[in-house]
Amino acid sequence: MSVGFENLVPACILDAVETAMDCSLTGLTSPLPSYINRVYELEAVDGERLIAKFYRPGRWKREALEDEHAFVLDCAADEIPVVAPLALADGGTIGEYDGILFSVFPKCSGREMELHTDEGWRRLGALVGRIHLAGSRREAPHRLRMHPQTTTLPEIEQLLGFMSPHQADRFREVALRIADIALREFEEVELQRIHGDCHRANILERPGEGLMVIDFDDMVTGPPVQDIWLLLPGHANTVRHEINLILEGYEQFMDFDDRSLRLVEILRAMRMIYFLSWCSTQLDDFRFQANFPDWGGEMFWQREIADIERQYHTILNDERLRF
Repeated sequence: MSVGFENLVPACILDAVETAMDCSLTGLTSPLPSYINRVYELEAVDGERLIAKFYRPGRWKREALEDEHAFVLDCAADEIPVVAPLALADGGTIGEYDGILFSVFPKCSGREMELHTDEGWRRLGALVGRIHLAGSRREAPHRLRMHPQTTTLPEIEQLLGFMSPHQADRFREVALRIADIALREFEEVELQRIHGDCHRANILERPGEGLMVIDFDDMVTGPPVQDIWLLLPGHANTVRHEINLILEGYEQFMDFDDRSLRLVEILRAMRMIYFLSWCSTQLDDFRFQANFPDWGGEMFWQREIADIERQYHTILNDERLRF
């Protein structure tokens, strides 16, 4: 009898991990916050704390998870502080229980990095530069390719079915204008393995040890500047000082094409559209309905489209900037 993702119980979790790792665990199965996956803290009989991540079926194929793990392990091999998946008894890093894929990680804790000095921004840049150096060494053929042709345009089409004809016309007009600019600006951009979701909450400070990068779930093949703009405290035209400091650190390890800074506000708009598209795939999830009760209503779309229109005008202004 199939267990089902929503019905993973402690006995199933313990059985899956003990079998995959050929180890013995105590009865501890403490759930951790995660909207997409099921994540639990476990304890080995020797006292080692582990984190087991059971992936929501249908989100990632095994090959895509293998691409993610390969990236993280490449970073670990370069002594970049990341949380790498543990090897299972079969030598791989991905287990399977009743059709559900899962991985096991060592428990690592830290606090969100506080940025009060120029050196802090340089440290961030150096860390991202090291990650991108590791990322440049091989491809991730089964991961998403972040490009307006393969991401933004399909997302726009998907969203049009969730709004009234009037709102759809307004959304289509501004979103396609953004996509047209993005397609032009992406023509000369080189894409490679990047973190993809490199905001500051995913970079932890470990007292006495330094910075640690977590959560490679959304790694993509994309433009390196994606991992830089997500760190910024404001729009590109207001944070030039921070950009310069990040790039000072970054270019200790990797060259950076300054022309790609024109993508910053375009990528912000693409992320806005992406998030709306992602939400549209979660409507049947009861937790989503509880967290976003007004999603898809007329007032909701009025607010969201107004935000995208403002971002479009920010892009137009930024197109005149020269970095």
